[in-house]
Order: sequence, then C-alpha cells, then structure tokens
Amino acid sequence: MTETTRRDEIAAGLAEVEASIAEACRAAGRAREELTLIAVSKTYPASDVRLLAALGVTDVGENRDQEASVKVRECAGLDLTWHFIGQLQTNKARSVAGYADVVHSVDRPRLVTALSQEAVRAGREITCLVQVALDGDPGRGGARPADVAALAEALAVAPGIRLGGVMAVAPLGEEPGRAFARLREIAQVMRDAHPGADVISAGMSGDMSEAIANGATHLRVGTALLGRRKPLVR
Repeated sequence: MTETTRRDEIAAGLAEVEASIAEACRAAGRAREELTLIAVSKTYPASDVRLLAALGVTDVGENRDQEASVKVRECAGLDLTWHFIGQLQTNKARSVAGYADVVHSVDRPRLVTALSQEAVRAGREITCLVQVALDGDPGRGGARPADVAALAEALAVAPGIRLGGVMAVAPLGEEPGRAFARLREIAQVMRDAHPGADVISAGMSGDMSEAIANGATHLRVGTALLGRRKPLVR
C-alpha cells in the first residue's frame, strides 16, 4: 500500500469519526471544542501517526510501553500529546514517565508513588487519571468506585503529578450509556473535591455517542480511525 493510499484511508476514517462526534455533540447540546480526540495507534506503525499528525490530530494514545517508547522517538518533533492508556506495571513507571503527557490508567497507590518519583526524576509534570472499574472488578484494570476518592487525593498531593480526572471502559455486556452515567457521577464527586480534575476519558469507536451524551471530554478511538486491517508491528 502506498503512503498516499494509506493517507486517503486515514483521512476518510477521520472524517467519519468527526462526523459522528459532531452528530453526538448536537444531540447532547455540546460543543465540539469540549472534546479531545485521542487517536489510539497501538499495533500501527509510526508512519500512521505521522499521517494523523499531518491531518491535524494532536493527541495519540498507546497501550504498551515497549511499543510506545519506540514510536514516541520515531515521531519526535511532531508536537504531539502522548497518552498512555493501557494497564501499567509499576516497573514500567520510569519509562512511561519519560514520555507520557497523560496517564489514563492509575488504579492503585503503588503506581501513584512510582509515577510521582519518576516524574520528579525526569523533571516533568504528568497528568494522571484514575481508572475506574465500573463493574467493580479491578482484575481487568481500574480501581473500585469506593477507592477512587483516596486515589484522587494521593494524586492531588503527589509531586510531579497533576490530577486530571477519571477514565473508564464500559463493561462488556452492559449498555454503555448506563455505565458512562455512573462514571459521570463519580467524576462529579471528584470534581467537587478537586475542581481542576475535569477530565472524563470515556468512549471508544463503538460507544462514542453514549460517552459524549454523558459528559466525556476525551475519546479514545482506534479502529474507526485506522481500520481493522492486519496491524503492522515493528
């Protein structure tokens, strides 16, 4: 596939995603400017990220440190905001703290401590979101709703860290609108205690509209942008 053909594919995907976002914003009575689109480029090459950047995408999300750290280097100079959105092992905190501008998946106190130490070491400030397990099962990543307030407080006082808000994935088998309504309530409680924590990272390719209707500020979209073609892994 030529670069021009791939650019056309990605441009078409981006146009469709933007049209869907615009329609959902109209239905929810929201402005498009309230939302940040994060292009999730996991398993796709740095060349796709460069094409996305050329099309005006400024925020990129990655799930795995091993892949992300290489891709960040390959895309240096593009002035992108990098979001780490996958489950994060504590022993990867140093690497991730070196490039991630936003970490969406903070779900335990040990990770708060590790990210804070490494952010200070790197001389950086990292925005962190508390990942919420909306089904109450932290086994697949995320903190129980009852533990969110304590994690938020820990992030709020941690050096090198800025508390950004919350993130969640709609549980399998549950209507996304109901799940995101619960997340919105959790986010409001956090915002009452920490007024600057106004990020709600929710919504992917299949449930963007429901997320937008429930106050999402950041959408994590991969398939709808980059397609279901066989991924290219370096």
